[in-house]
Amino acid sequence: MTDNHPHLDKQSDDIRKMFAGIAHRYDILNRFLSGWVDTHWRRLTVRLAPPTMVGPLLDVCTGTGDLVLGYQRKYPDRMTIGTDFCREMLHFAHKKALPVQGPKPLFLEADTLGLPFGDNHFALTSVAFGLRNTQNPHLALREMCRVTRPGGRLAVLEFSMPTWPVLGQVYRWYFQTVLPRVGQAFSKSPASAYGYLPQSVKKFPQGQELCSWIREAGWESVTHRPFTMGIATLYTANKPFVG
Repeated sequence: MTDNHPHLDKQSDDIRKMFAGIAHRYDILNRFLSGWVDTHWRRLTVRLAPPTMVGPLLDVCTGTGDLVLGYQRKYPDRMTIGTDFCREMLHFAHKKALPVQGPKPLFLEADTLGLPFGDNHFALTSVAFGLRNTQNPHLALREMCRVTRPGGRLAVLEFSMPTWPVLGQVYRWYFQTVLPRVGQAFSKSPASAYGYLPQSVKKFPQGQELCSWIREAGWESVTHRPFTMGIATLYTANKPFVG
């Protein structure tokens, strides 16, 4: 399939450097700026998007590992792997996993656009707030489909913009005005990471449009479920048994 959809003009090296610069405060800033609700969204994802079969679990663009650790706690008998192309983020994911009792996720430095795994390997492949940061989301979705077993599940947790008129106006003001200033002040990142965030969310598809992207990447039975009045959305899908 030819990638004819417009997407953000993102260079992978620039995105990697940006996240490397905020890795040391990434968790506390996300908790503060979301009012701690992002942890709730990840718990909901683990509960509402369980693996559909036995086998290992993969979380791409894992960042500091929150979602893959959530799946590991829920399914301690599974091998779980978290990948990210930012080594600094994985450093904090490793540290976060150390106190976990029992098996721990395996963290690997890898680009979602070229995953270092064979075809049809994982029972579930997930991504939280990372799909829009890839240089080519369509290729990322196809790679995630490639490494997932037929009948396996996809879980995509992504920011979205509320559709309620009043809430949407207030949220857009907060997201585009308050969040970048507070985030930049606390992170002291040389890159405009928290100016990039609202722009990336604003320009990224949501709802039925993103569902269409997921179908075009080879997935079926695509659904989406908004969280917290549409501030985030969980997308789920299955890989067909016959491609």
